[in-house]
Amino acid sequence: MDVLNIASIGFLVVFLGTLFLFGELLVKVKGIFGILGIAIMAVYFSHHIAGDTGIWVVLLYITGLILIIVDGKAISDGTIAFLGVALMIIALAIPAPTFIYGALVAMGLVLGAATSLLFLKVFPSRKLWAKMTLRDRLTGDLGYNSINTSYKELIGKRGKTVTPFRPIGTMEVDGKQYSATSENNWLTQDTVIEVVSVDGTRIVVKKVEGE
Repeated sequence: MDVLNIASIGFLVVFLGTLFLFGELLVKVKGIFGILGIAIMAVYFSHHIAGDTGIWVVLLYITGLILIIVDGKAISDGTIAFLGVALMIIALAIPAPTFIYGALVAMGLVLGAATSLLFLKVFPSRKLWAKMTLRDRLTGDLGYNSINTSYKELIGKRGKTVTPFRPIGTMEVDGKQYSATSENNWLTQDTVIEVVSVDGTRIVVKKVEGE
């Protein structure tokens, strides 16, 4: 297939192969995308590799793909996946006949991986990288709450500063101490304050004038 000697064709082949391979990782399509992706990438490698050189290049590509799968299923922070993508790019670029060709196939991999995210809008997700994308959220209906609801009850209450506020310090309300902020205002110790708002665990206070 001499047509694969053209850099733009190599870009298209790698783009489509990556699109389907990453699509297989992201969505449930009964292996169809996986078969298409493997077949397309096999065409690329079979044309460009020769002898023993080709074996380790293919193994490098497969290793990169495995690292991406491991990251998505077990680690979910993207670090190992980034390394996997780098290995795949190297494996594609090494057998490329020219520098321009290698740059284009590297770009084809990156664009193919990014475009595969569109499959999530059509097909059911495999939920890889669920933690990183916050798909498994710790929500109130599941028994989690990142906001201490008791802090909401402090709004409107008065207390005093236990430490100076610069502009963060410790206050006391109803005999309990809390970390709070007076935003841009500095307050001295034993200043009478009022809680004006609560945002999550961030308590905002103001000085009570005349006290």
